[in-house]
Amino acid sequence: MPFLATLARNLAAAALCAAALVSTRPAMAGDPLAKLAFGAEKLPAAGPAQSIGFYSKGCFEGGVGLPLDGAHWEVMRPSRNRRWGHPTLIKVLERLARDGTKVGWNGLLVGDISQPRGGPMTTGHASHQIGLDADIWFTPMPKGGLTHKRRETMSAVSVLRPHSLYVDDSRWTSAYEGILKMAASEPEVERVLVHPGVKKKLCDTVKGDRSWLSKIRPFWGHDDHFHVRIGCQPGSPLCKEQWQPTKEGCDKSLAWWFTEEPWRPAKHPKPKARDIMRLSALPNACLSVLAAPAAASTAVAVSEPAQGDETVPVNAYAPTPPATIVPLPEPRPQRGK
Repeated sequence: MPFLATLARNLAAAALCAAALVSTRPAMAGDPLAKLAFGAEKLPAAGPAQSIGFYSKGCFEGGVGLPLDGAHWEVMRPSRNRRWGHPTLIKVLERLARDGTKVGWNGLLVGDISQPRGGPMTTGHASHQIGLDADIWFTPMPKGGLTHKRRETMSAVSVLRPHSLYVDDSRWTSAYEGILKMAASEPEVERVLVHPGVKKKLCDTVKGDRSWLSKIRPFWGHDDHFHVRIGCQPGSPLCKEQWQPTKEGCDKSLAWWFTEEPWRPAKHPKPKARDIMRLSALPNACLSVLAAPAAASTAVAVSEPAQGDETVPVNAYAPTPPATIVPLPEPRPQRGK
């Protein structure tokens, strides 16, 4: 009936308007670039935690933020507002930061995780879109921590020899192997991406149990940081799994990286997918993620466990800051004050 059809259209329009009012992003007409739509979000989308789509083409809701400061970690480049992820990933990072001290790693300097609602980033990564990826610097957290300015300006340091594909042995210590093994040994972790030179160093030196080497995957870049990726989590039916590496990877597949082919410039380079991807290219559910109200949970924090190795969540739900404000760290207090 015409009346019912008109009523349905009006109700649908009202729902869209209501969703737009609670979204933290400015209105965007037509089919905008996905990176602009998701890059404009300041806070995660309310709802149960779930990843939607693939690591390089998707989004997520119900995300939480890694606190800017922890007992054994600090978030780098906080002004980027890329400290958000699936709650499981945040817990993995917190556990890795704490337990890394057992292998001589002083603490984690955590780089990009994801934007508050994921999606393509305005700059940088192709992946990191569904809250399951995180970068960790190959620089341990210095004693006493870093100032806000240093977190924004200091550079990560490569572990390779200058102008080389091979690790600088004067910098490499057992702690590097220890933290990588610990990351790869986390049950939820499916991949740890490193520079091919780092993979070769491990292949050449790891003794005893080498089963974890299957998760250490060589990739371009990643000479000054390693990339931790966990798998699709329960409650994410729209998350697309990736193939699972099973072989050690210290064979011809690694040798290929030390030929000219991987480093040869492309004859006809194409624009990066994130720079041309439109909102319509993402899974349909990502439109709902954009329209969702901001979540009340902004961070998951942990306390040091009294007994055993279990992480104890504390103060998991913090008040939602104004939607126009990106949470930034307070200046680190001086010792003794």
